[in-house]
Amino acid sequence: MDYRVERDTIGEINVPAAKYWGAQTQRSKQNFPIGDEKMPNEIIKAFAILKKSAAKANSELGLLDSKKAEAIEFAADQVLEDKLNEHFPLVVWQTGSGTQSNMNVNEVLAYVGNMWLQEEGSEVKLHPNDDVNKSQSSNDTYPTAMHIASVLKMEDVVLPAVRALKETLNEKMNAFKDIVKIGRTHLQDATPLTLGQEISGWHRMLEKSEMMIGESLNYLKELAIGGTAVGTGLNAHPEFSERVCNAVNEFTGKEFISAPNKFHALTSHDETVYAHGALKALAADMMKIANDVRWLASGPRCGIGEITIPANEPGSSIMPGKVNPTQSEAVTMVVAQVMGNDATIGFAASQGNFELNVFKPVIAYNFLQSCQILSDSILSFDERCAKGMEPNLEQIEKYLNDSLMLVTALNPHIGYENAAKIAKKAFNDNATLKETAVDLGLLSEEDFDKYVNPKEMTYPK
Repeated sequence: MDYRVERDTIGEINVPAAKYWGAQTQRSKQNFPIGDEKMPNEIIKAFAILKKSAAKANSELGLLDSKKAEAIEFAADQVLEDKLNEHFPLVVWQTGSGTQSNMNVNEVLAYVGNMWLQEEGSEVKLHPNDDVNKSQSSNDTYPTAMHIASVLKMEDVVLPAVRALKETLNEKMNAFKDIVKIGRTHLQDATPLTLGQEISGWHRMLEKSEMMIGESLNYLKELAIGGTAVGTGLNAHPEFSERVCNAVNEFTGKEFISAPNKFHALTSHDETVYAHGALKALAADMMKIANDVRWLASGPRCGIGEITIPANEPGSSIMPGKVNPTQSEAVTMVVAQVMGNDATIGFAASQGNFELNVFKPVIAYNFLQSCQILSDSILSFDERCAKGMEPNLEQIEKYLNDSLMLVTALNPHIGYENAAKIAKKAFNDNATLKETAVDLGLLSEEDFDKYVNPKEMTYPK
């Protein structure tokens, strides 16, 4: 392999000639041979947005040559177009401030920007620290990139997935609104409801998760940029932070603001904990929905079997004809991972010693993974399970008629204790509620039919 010599304040180091990174990136590669988890591409792209925004702000303030700013923007756009992915090789398990990934971006943008400047015939040259990182510190750029990446992921990936499944459930809720079925609590028979009402509970879960995620975004939209090393803003113009936020908004179409207290923004990640809490709430709801679906579809002959779901693939390597609720299983495994990610994020965020939290990369990695796998699993569940979900009317009717809990409708007419006598005797005698009520002399057949109407038990009266 051919190498070139790069230099930093430590000294000289060989860098692969075909790669655009510099000395600090190379040192990180050598010093942290830990795992295969790479710095998320979302963070790299967020850095690119930030660097072009910072260059624009510095240029407007007269602190950076306009040609240099143009070169940084050109290089950043190359990153955003996924043309430079091979030049960002660093793992998550590095310095806790993310300094080396900040420098990786600075070095690549300087290298690509300088190639562009040379082609333009310009004599100016970018320096990764003095120009690309001007008015910045890793301590404020990494948390800023975290927030940019998180907001983009939540608004552009997670929420659309939630809305897609929500729309499917809304359609099913309306389509099945008149199908009366038996309810279940504690895994025991309960009073009737409609299949549409049951699904409406799932639909409302997604509505509330959508609202909670939306609320959490208000805090993630505060950016740390401008705090530099410890929050004081040393080496940054007083207008720098506001101008960078305006440029980020221009480039993303979002509504980021400058964090009002930069000391908090560098050392605390409570807003990320809060936002991931909303993701965890969504995950908890998805666990509930996926479990309900696979219970209701269990069988096909020896389970509940009140609904059918699509048969997407063979379910067993030994049992011919077996089909399993695999989409539900995928969702529930994702939920388990998200719950683990939440524990990691909460612990890492608690470690903000003095002026800087130094667990930033692991927080970012886990947060973005939760966003991606949750949204992917929701879309897959929607497309390959929820949309094909249909009622098994024969089974629904059978369970409804067999249920002893229809006796609850008699409470206002014969009292709780008499209704309980009917239910217990019917169960012991393997008889119907009507037969038992008549045998006990508590009701006539006509009165029983008048009082026990499953459809009328699905709403207040």
